[in-house]
Amino acid sequence: MKNYLLIVCFSCSILTALLFSNNVYAVDGLSANVAITNNYLWRGLEQTNGQSAVSGGIDYASDSGFYAGTWVSNADWAAEMSYELDFYGGFAGEMNGFGYDLGLIYYAYPDSKDDVDFSEISASISYGVFSLSYAVLADAEGADFADDSYIAGDVSFELASEIALTLHIGSGTDEFYAGESFIDYSASLNKSGFTFGLSKTDLSDDDMRVFISYGIDIDL
Repeated sequence: MKNYLLIVCFSCSILTALLFSNNVYAVDGLSANVAITNNYLWRGLEQTNGQSAVSGGIDYASDSGFYAGTWVSNADWAAEMSYELDFYGGFAGEMNGFGYDLGLIYYAYPDSKDDVDFSEISASISYGVFSLSYAVLADAEGADFADDSYIAGDVSFELASEIALTLHIGSGTDEFYAGESFIDYSASLNKSGFTFGLSKTDLSDDDMRVFISYGIDIDL
């Protein structure tokens, strides 16, 4: 946990300098994000044992469609683990009304006792309020992740007063974390950075979870 706090403090120092220094000019395509949640859920699976999480990241997106970034959050699903550090990049764009995104992400857990780092290749398409995504394991450092993969469908539309409703269903194989294949469902309401949602999986003895989060994006 100490290492995670040091990273968060260092990141906040950089953001503060960027935001308040009169000598720093905005960089086109560069942005940051900060968020807090009562329960960090990833594909319906708890990453912090039901505890709250604080996260933040820095992203770059060019007009060509190329993007890259890094993101950090506290995490606690393996022995001595206190934080997660992600690195990602890809290419996104739109063609004939269809949105697309091809990317690679590396999930790192530097202080975990077990070697559980892994990476995924992902692809997604969207049209109107609908989106479909697929991710497959690219490499695992030490743990046996087998041939883990995940496919999900989402629909998101505005209800009223800028309140968006997002419905999600996903199906994945997670031999290391969940120990079996699973399906997850969620529904969430979003407005002005606030999210309130319900999430559940079909894993045995898995109860419905309520998640609340607030996040902000900052142009740098």
